[in-house]
Amino acid sequence: MAQSEMYDLIIIGSGPGGYVAAVRATQLGMKVACIEKSSRMGGVCLNVGCIPSKALLDSSEYFHLAKDHFSDHGINIGEVTLDLPAMMKRKEQVVEELTGQVKKLLEGNGVDIIHGTARLAGTSQVEVAKNGSGDPVILQAKNILLATGSIPVTVPDLAFDGKYIVSSTECLAFDAVPEHLCVVGGGYIGLELGSVWRRLGSRVTVVEMLPKIATTLDGQLTRALDRILRHQGFDFRLGTKVSRAIVSGDKVQVTLETDGREISLECDKLLVAVGRRPMIRGLGLEDVGIRTDSRTGQIPVDGSYRTNIPTIYAIGDLTPGPMLAHKASAEGIAAVECIAGLPGEVNYDAVPSVVYTWPEVASVGLTEEQVRERDIPFCVGTYPFSGAGRARCMGEKDGFVKLIAHSKTDRILGVHIIGPRAADMIAECVLAVEFGASSEDIARTIHGHPTFSEALQEAAMAVRKCSIYAS
Repeated sequence: MAQSEMYDLIIIGSGPGGYVAAVRATQLGMKVACIEKSSRMGGVCLNVGCIPSKALLDSSEYFHLAKDHFSDHGINIGEVTLDLPAMMKRKEQVVEELTGQVKKLLEGNGVDIIHGTARLAGTSQVEVAKNGSGDPVILQAKNILLATGSIPVTVPDLAFDGKYIVSSTECLAFDAVPEHLCVVGGGYIGLELGSVWRRLGSRVTVVEMLPKIATTLDGQLTRALDRILRHQGFDFRLGTKVSRAIVSGDKVQVTLETDGREISLECDKLLVAVGRRPMIRGLGLEDVGIRTDSRTGQIPVDGSYRTNIPTIYAIGDLTPGPMLAHKASAEGIAAVECIAGLPGEVNYDAVPSVVYTWPEVASVGLTEEQVRERDIPFCVGTYPFSGAGRARCMGEKDGFVKLIAHSKTDRILGVHIIGPRAADMIAECVLAVEFGASSEDIARTIHGHPTFSEALQEAAMAVRKCSIYAS
């Protein structure tokens, strides 16, 4: 078994956590190797997650607008038809371009890229079975960073077959629009992919065990999103469990349990999207003594992202917290800075989350429910997009901005937006939370007119009526 030269840092995984960490490490003067088992860089996010899903969401939204809303703007284009292969080809092109850019970024920063399957061979060694090669090699490193991401959670009696009972990966590559798509799980993955195929003509049924969809969102946003998606044609079966699914011919026979009763439905495709779990199988964690959570499979780390083995670090979906690409990137930078002896850190109170339905949903900070649970005195300001001139010009009047501030100090505790361009609007709110801004800071900041962001300013003004001028 061949031996290699010594690295300062070996990173296993080239997703948003791994490749960002690799670049930062080289900027700090480290000699770095990045190991990726796939033939393309970028990990789950760029290949079968964030990027292809958003490409399809945008394409399907254009199709929906052309078919149902262009005429509202005086644009008559006749019959609109779908070329699904062309749409999929465009999605694949976007993925290829971005994964190629990641490779160039790493190469340009002097990172050694190694394609192969990695396994820990010790506290400072990684064994790599290179793709298309015979004997594995052993790489030496002063430190190792685990950034392998996550995979879809499997459900008993709903085993993936890749064709009829599918994960998000296969749902991004259907060769035809399903007549009826059933989605198990009312979280952001199910809602986003359900939106893609609903716009393209599928009948979509979402089955959720809990009494509401998108359970991590502020309750007011959840209720609004539920109402809007139902209006778009979603069929929600809440408080309902999928007990089994059987493929019969080219259909899936699904049995639902609700209120002690069994109900059957038939669909063309069954998307199981009940969450994701850390991708740790085959890494050899147990061989070197790395502790994991027996329930979640996640790897506990300290404030420096170090595991219980001092030379091995972990970030992203492998560690506790929301499974978000930008969280992984932030942790990757922080972990590398800690390895270099710098004070790397992540402010978890200022991590945005986005659901890319239409309208979009974006949040940062505490929900109203969390504020109440913690018994924090608070004030709320809301403003509907129907009152914003730009939203009316676009014909996008659904949704609102909700801003929560401490009633005594006026410091912003959370901002929650459902509406057009919410994914971009939330950036200002994240900055405000990061800097400990008050609602008055946003209210007194001049916002361009007419813009969607004026709704945020108006919501901040509504907070001030409570927090600043309360008797």
